[in-house]
Amino acid sequence: MKFAARLIAFIVLAAAVLAAGYWWGKTRSSVSAVGPPSGSPERKILYYRNPMGQPDISPVPKKDPMGMDYLPVYEGEESPSADSIVKISTAKIQKLGVRTEVAAMRELIRTVRAVATVQADERRLRTVAPKFEGWIHRLYVNTTGQAVRKGDALMDVYSPELITAQHEYLVARKGMRAVSEGSPEVEAAMQRLAESALQRLRNWDIAEADLKALQQEGQVRRYVVLRSEASGVVLDKLAIQGERFVPGEVLYQIADLSNIWMLADVFEQDLVLVREGQPAAVRIDAYPETVFNGKVTFIYPTVNPDTRTAKVRIELPNDRGLLKPAMYGRVELASAHGKDKVLAVPESAVLHTGTRQLVLVDLGEGRFEPREIKLGAHGDDYDEVLDGLEAGEMVVVKANFLIDAESNLKSALESFRHSTHEAMLGEPREKQQISRSSVVPPALVTHRGEGTIEAIDLVRGAVTLAHGPIASLRWPAMIMDFRVQDPALLRTLKPGQEVAFEITEEPVGEYVIVRLQAAEASPASSSVASPLGGY
Repeated sequence: MKFAARLIAFIVLAAAVLAAGYWWGKTRSSVSAVGPPSGSPERKILYYRNPMGQPDISPVPKKDPMGMDYLPVYEGEESPSADSIVKISTAKIQKLGVRTEVAAMRELIRTVRAVATVQADERRLRTVAPKFEGWIHRLYVNTTGQAVRKGDALMDVYSPELITAQHEYLVARKGMRAVSEGSPEVEAAMQRLAESALQRLRNWDIAEADLKALQQEGQVRRYVVLRSEASGVVLDKLAIQGERFVPGEVLYQIADLSNIWMLADVFEQDLVLVREGQPAAVRIDAYPETVFNGKVTFIYPTVNPDTRTAKVRIELPNDRGLLKPAMYGRVELASAHGKDKVLAVPESAVLHTGTRQLVLVDLGEGRFEPREIKLGAHGDDYDEVLDGLEAGEMVVVKANFLIDAESNLKSALESFRHSTHEAMLGEPREKQQISRSSVVPPALVTHRGEGTIEAIDLVRGAVTLAHGPIASLRWPAMIMDFRVQDPALLRTLKPGQEVAFEITEEPVGEYVIVRLQAAEASPASSSVASPLGGY
């Protein structure tokens, strides 16, 4: 019995030793398989990542639902984010016409553009409205648009009041001569009477030249000449020969057009960039090859509630008389974003996805990385970058849409692979082949319409449209507010403009504009969500 007990105990101990040796050897083998190569310095494991490339990491070794070990990521190794890098051959880069530009510190210039009309300088307008009653005997200026100079005769008028004043002056002057040898008091009284008669004629705007003729000739004129008090052109002629007029009745409107105003309608969001004294370049539709230079002299204190614009007055000389009231033109006001330079990239380098802005960074050797950035102020050709880029990095400015399509395709295929993997985890093995062929990316469904812009809100990236019926949605004609997926599409549009647009329904049920352009242009995609996904 004792021998048998000892034999059994020896066998159990030997089995335990063998099991411990096997476990130790297995552990060493496993560590050797995942550890650094022999002879290389030991590297630190940062974390373990999913073997199928899903965005899941673990600080300790683990397995995925299919039993596959998570892969270790060592310090200094390439980040999993490198999966988004697009690699393109040199030949394909040349074929696509890829062009890059460096992100650098620049002075951001933004040009405010506005429509404007020519107006006469209000300070150079003159109205001819006699202060006495009379009749028009003869017209010297008898057509609208006729040019006159200061002192030119406008008309001969007959007025009993003028004749009476002339008689009073001549009688007073005759009395002065009669009492020249009399008492000084009487002579002074006659002198005051003569001056009073002349002053009355001056108050009625009788020219000094005609008063001197009266003094020299000593005869009453039945018809008195009414002269222009300013140089300019006749904008409005109401005087008719032979017609009677009353005090204050307007007979002529005369404007001096040697210096004119341009009244520009500037959107309220651009008013911060406009200041008095700012130079302005004016282009008139009648003279497309000529640029007229002026400056801002006044910003009106009110905003039109219908168009959300404010009037800005620009003064410019008109020596040649080319600019005429009510002419239509366009104004450009160049304004610097600030005194300091900012990090900026070309506007063509930015890809708008609707909710984010991306650029493609050229890493060299045909590698391009999609990089999300945060934009600041917008300039004419450059956009300020607040975050996501460093000065000196190269960004793609031409053919970036084609590279973006490559990246979207890669991302879509990766998502397709992950979706297939997840679907396979919960399906029987006999259905896994069906799952691989049935998972497809959703297609973008759009609905086309046409309408007129009622209002634009660049701050919210929204537009109000009075659109016609949309047959695919069974919508009648109505006025609706839409959010624009790419707010940059609104920069070149204005209220009252007819546009063609396409909308798509978002998961929350809201319809968003993905294409928007002037109705006379051919439809072109400006900001279209890719059916294969995006960033």
